[in-house]
Amino acid sequence: MTQPDQVTRQQLIALLRGENAHMNFSQAVKNFPLQAANQQPPNVPYTPWQLLEHIRIAQWDILEFIRDPDHVSPEWPKGYWPEEGAQADQSRWQQTIDQYLADRRALEAIVSDRSKDLTAPIPHAQDYTILREILVVSDHGAYHIGEFATLRQVMGTWS
Repeated sequence: MTQPDQVTRQQLIALLRGENAHMNFSQAVKNFPLQAANQQPPNVPYTPWQLLEHIRIAQWDILEFIRDPDHVSPEWPKGYWPEEGAQADQSRWQQTIDQYLADRRALEAIVSDRSKDLTAPIPHAQDYTILREILVVSDHGAYHIGEFATLRQVMGTWS
């Protein structure tokens, strides 16, 4: 692996993990009070858990798009959010977090795989590259993780 390729892969993994200019996912959800997970903040059409589930669904979709030529993405935008009124108990909250982290590790493994050309067209989606998809999923995650942190501030859930 060339030095530039190695640096690119390391930087992409750092980007996926949120290790650059903002709070990462684990920091944002740490010690979140479960009793607030299903509360809808003022002027926001979703709950904190629904927002986390949206982040998870979008990341999962991109992961599957990269690795499965037969993957069919959910209907936009409805399929990228839990059903209206859906709520999380402790188990569902933890499932969302655990699956988000597992899917992120799978994306990191793809980036780390030196046999993958990050800039080559994805075989089943010639207009897209792994690099593009990693940038999209990182950008989307960073945006919504910041939003989640702001919701915590508005809701007074930082301890």
